[in-house]
Amino acid sequence: MNDVPYEAGAEIIRAFVKTLPSAPGVYRMIDEAGEVMYVGKARSLKARVTNYTRPEALEVRLQRMIAATRTMEFVRTETEAEALLLEANLIKRLKPRFNVLLRDDKSFPYILIATEHEAPELTKHRGSKRKKGHYFGPFASALAVKRTITSLQKAFLLRTCSDSFYKARTRPCMLHQIKRCAAPCTGEISLDAYAELVDEARQFLSGRSKSVQDHLQSDMNQAAEALDFERAALLRDRLSALALVQSGSDAVARNVEEADVFAIAHEAGQFCVQVFFFRAHQNWGNHAFRPKADATLSDTEVLEAFIAQFYEDRTPPKLILLSHAPTDQAVLEEALTSRLGSRVYIETPQRGEKRELVAHALNNAREALGRQLAEGATQRQLLEGVAELFGLDEAPRRIEVYDNSHISGTNAVGAMIVSGEDGFSKKHYRTFNIRSTDITPGDDFGMMREVLTRRFSRLASESDLDAEDENTGMPDWPDVVFIDGGLGQLSAVREVIAKLELPRDVTFIGIAKGEERDAGREKFFMEGKDAFMLPHRDPVLYFVQRLRDEAHRFAIGTHRAKRKKDIIRNPLDEIDGIGPTRKRALLQHFGSAKAVSRASLADLAAIPGISSAMAQLVYDHFNRT
Repeated sequence: MNDVPYEAGAEIIRAFVKTLPSAPGVYRMIDEAGEVMYVGKARSLKARVTNYTRPEALEVRLQRMIAATRTMEFVRTETEAEALLLEANLIKRLKPRFNVLLRDDKSFPYILIATEHEAPELTKHRGSKRKKGHYFGPFASALAVKRTITSLQKAFLLRTCSDSFYKARTRPCMLHQIKRCAAPCTGEISLDAYAELVDEARQFLSGRSKSVQDHLQSDMNQAAEALDFERAALLRDRLSALALVQSGSDAVARNVEEADVFAIAHEAGQFCVQVFFFRAHQNWGNHAFRPKADATLSDTEVLEAFIAQFYEDRTPPKLILLSHAPTDQAVLEEALTSRLGSRVYIETPQRGEKRELVAHALNNAREALGRQLAEGATQRQLLEGVAELFGLDEAPRRIEVYDNSHISGTNAVGAMIVSGEDGFSKKHYRTFNIRSTDITPGDDFGMMREVLTRRFSRLASESDLDAEDENTGMPDWPDVVFIDGGLGQLSAVREVIAKLELPRDVTFIGIAKGEERDAGREKFFMEGKDAFMLPHRDPVLYFVQRLRDEAHRFAIGTHRAKRKKDIIRNPLDEIDGIGPTRKRALLQHFGSAKAVSRASLADLAAIPGISSAMAQLVYDHFNRT
């Protein structure tokens, strides 16, 4: 009789080993429910999987995995590098619980000089590189891209408008007036001269900044000697803009033209990987990742798995600098080389400028992890305080707060904000446009009923009780829901919940503002309890106030955006069949929607692109009797 818990799993694995080849490939370990628990790659499938048949020599984490194994799947590959790429793809897709998981897997923005048009456009790009042109990046944030584009506009005067806007211009726009665009749209600059500006910008972003600056410096001196002071001043301003781009970072790579720098920090069972992007000798920003990994794994193991997943759908640079040397460096280099199409080098520098760049990234990783741990500890204390003061069995992992916003019932919206172990989770915020026509304008109770009915009926039908966000770990179901309102609001909530018959318990709490809306004098309402107040200056009270204020801010902001959209809505938008192209044609011809409304049927039909039937439709819309 087997009384060792992992022996059954080990026996299943032994049966597979008998038929495995001594060839590269990827294996998957699957539990009783059919879920993939772990994905691994191997130089020799037979040798690697054989290790799992002797679980007594392995660490506890692997023993648990073997004990839960009920079957395995295998894919043979030609090389170990191919196995590494396939492993990274499967891990990102399947999210096995025993693997290192790259969370917060965001796509980074690029700068694109789009060359499909006769006058190339300078723009931000995110996603697949399908558009023809020159791509520069990645940048760590959209803000970094925006700042760089603004400086590049000043330096190279490239257009940032859309092709349709360009085509419609009859005179230069404001960007030309403030010296941020050469205005090729109206012939203020010839297309050949504009092409030279585009080439200068491309050279600068490709790392040849010195030659571009020397050329501008020479042109400025020549203009000054020729007493063309206006052109000299323009070139001076362009040089200043270039200097601004180059001085905008806290770490400059003098001898490293292109590299990604990775450094990992590990403390209290949590990992932080800091990534810096260097292109054209410039720091194009950094981003901190928090991979999900077992605390028993080493920094090297986590970083190696992280990098394989990081470049699974990204193009690597020619050089990658690491704080910890990978155990399979040659395989990782081969895999990334196949993805780039040219040689990729991985280094763990010990001296010189490269070492300084890695040390800078490592300091940032440690600081980010320290802040994360400090904030997490404070947040956990507050959540435990919520559990204690409101009588919960355990600290809530997900708190939702709801609020409504409207003006006399118009543009009514409901808002939901979410907070958890990592603070506010803005990714999970939601807004609800109030749809019901049966609600009396200004009926807050009715609005709350609609919002909660929609939210929880959908949650009950679409989400498992234990489901959570794969990247952040945030549960789908809330533990606590705060409602901005008193006993009346809470009663409306109870009606909704009673009808829905939720499959799990959720604690609902009403927050009524104090007398004269005095913060600190709030009353709380819960089912089965009398109204109560929290102790003055209690940290949990301040925490709940911040939650309520954030919900109010979010609701007000959403309401204002909706109201603004209604204010600026064009009457032409209300006509079925009038899309952006026809709308543009009407406005360009008549100048305004008001002028369109006064136009005769014949005048409308005379516009290119407007058929007789469409002209009749527009005319009837504005001339209803």
